[in-house]
Amino acid sequence: MELEWLGGDSTDGQSPTLFRSDRGTYVTQGWRTDRPDTIEIPHRLIRHLVPGTCLGALLHDTGHGTFLLTGEPVTDARALEQIRPPDHETAVEVPIGAERRRDAAPRV
Repeated sequence: MELEWLGGDSTDGQSPTLFRSDRGTYVTQGWRTDRPDTIEIPHRLIRHLVPGTCLGALLHDTGHGTFLLTGEPVTDARALEQIRPPDHETAVEVPIGAERRRDAAPRV
């Protein structure tokens, strides 16, 4: 899997990062949780999404500036080589969704 770096939120050695894959998905690197398919990411990370798109998965707000994101754990060796997550982080892959706003004009 080939990844395109879209942006990150690096502070104090932490490095949640957003990528777009050549498979038409988002790959998101974040902090490990007690579930291998769920990571924690800062709210600010979503500003790096491609305009008009969204993470095609539910985000669960933790109430302290982060979301929990559940997706398919990334196991692809080439992708992990590019991401190089530290031990306290991992990555999940989620679909790219189309942003639909309630205040947007209906599509014709």
